[in-house]
Amino acid sequence: MSSTAAKSLESKNVVVIGGTSGIGLATAVAASQLGANVWAVGRSAAHIEKARAQLGEAVKIVSADTHDQEALKALFKEVGTIDHLVSAATGASRTLKPFVEQTDEQFQEAFGKLWGYSKVVRCGVPFMAEAGSITLVSGAPARKLKANSSVLSCVGAAVENLVRCLAIELAPIRVNVVSPGIIDTALFDGLGDKRDMAVAGMVKGQLIERVGRPEEVASALIYLMNNGYATGTTVDVDGGQLLR
Repeated sequence: MSSTAAKSLESKNVVVIGGTSGIGLATAVAASQLGANVWAVGRSAAHIEKARAQLGEAVKIVSADTHDQEALKALFKEVGTIDHLVSAATGASRTLKPFVEQTDEQFQEAFGKLWGYSKVVRCGVPFMAEAGSITLVSGAPARKLKANSSVLSCVGAAVENLVRCLAIELAPIRVNVVSPGIIDTALFDGLGDKRDMAVAGMVKGQLIERVGRPEEVASALIYLMNNGYATGTTVDVDGGQLLR
């Protein structure tokens, strides 16, 4: 990271929703190291406890849900002026199986990610700096279509299209999205001793045949905070998954 990039976040107010684990936590850490005042927001008590142990007082840790608008408004009011707002929160459960085997409720539940992002943006915009940025996180399935992943593709595509719409409506506030591939996060913890084999199968055939690191996605989120000429942009960090 150049000294110019580091200086650009000095004393800036950065809010990371979903900032107590995975990609969000890595982003909160990176922004803090670049001199920003960082608020990391999460809803999992376990993740919040781990984040506090890791970060100490370097980052302000806040408990809130993306679907709780009153809690979001209270947080944003506390921050005051937001220079950069990131939402990496999943905000929903996803059922990965053939579309026709899913219930309406299962399919609709996955769109909680989109509704959560919508609440974050609506509540956050009144507090945004004029030259500020909003960055959301989608995922490679938005454009890399696979069987049994229709819900991931539909939600991700909706997020990416929302970003393009918001970039037009909210200018000069910049709005962008980062689209990760297969990243080493807590999502894989439930696989137990099958984890390594499962992940190896997922990344097989990629141009970069390994799982990505949260820090590698965080660097893209930091880039979009720092680049004042990027808006309505999707940045892919997927090991070349889209090309296979």
